[in-house]
Amino acid sequence: MGAQHVIEGVQIVPMGMSNAFLLEGDDGLTLIDAGYPGKAAAVFRTIRGLGGSPDQLKHLIFTHGHPDHIGSAAAIVRETGARTYMHPLDIPMAESGGPFRPMRGAPGLLRQMMCKLFFHPEERTEPVAIDQPLTPGEILPIAGGFEVIHTPGHCAGQVALLWRPGRMLFVGDVCMNVMGLGDPVGFENLNDGRASQRKLASLSFEAAGFGHGAPIVRGASTRFRNKWGANEVRKKSAA
Repeated sequence: MGAQHVIEGVQIVPMGMSNAFLLEGDDGLTLIDAGYPGKAAAVFRTIRGLGGSPDQLKHLIFTHGHPDHIGSAAAIVRETGARTYMHPLDIPMAESGGPFRPMRGAPGLLRQMMCKLFFHPEERTEPVAIDQPLTPGEILPIAGGFEVIHTPGHCAGQVALLWRPGRMLFVGDVCMNVMGLGDPVGFENLNDGRASQRKLASLSFEAAGFGHGAPIVRGASTRFRNKWGANEVRKKSAA
């Protein structure tokens, strides 16, 4: 399956069972996440499909440091020279290529099985150097501006990125949109993960892109509020 247009200026790049996102800006191209190992060619195909060349990729921003989000990073950087960005808590995993912090399956039998099947802390990926640590709350002056939102739980150094020009939120693995909006396959810390879901549900955005599952193009923040908003949490507590 090839790249897919999401909203103006954003393409989703399927990287096997995970997604990366390519954004066009006045300052060149920006990639969010780098998929599993061996998927760099999918990124370059997408860039060429837009009429560009790999050397136009200037920025590679990671939502977090798990193997399915950094696996092809080193190969992409070798080809493009892109500048890399990651939260400080995950930089050691990216720069060593593993091992990765352990994670427990999310509530529910299906996710617990998926976590065991797909996540292996002892896995190794090719190390990638990180050029710039991300600071929660900063506005990255890239592609018109990304707000960096720290969203631990699934991964201690996970961030969500709110792209202001397109009102699109890139959520990493705070949640996924597979058979509906729901938990990721696992959490390092479930309570932190729930807090991060509520944090995103308090924001205003139109579109959302996920590490796993289909993007939401319209009305995304309403979907998040319906799932994790404060009113929903109170209702469940009272039930």
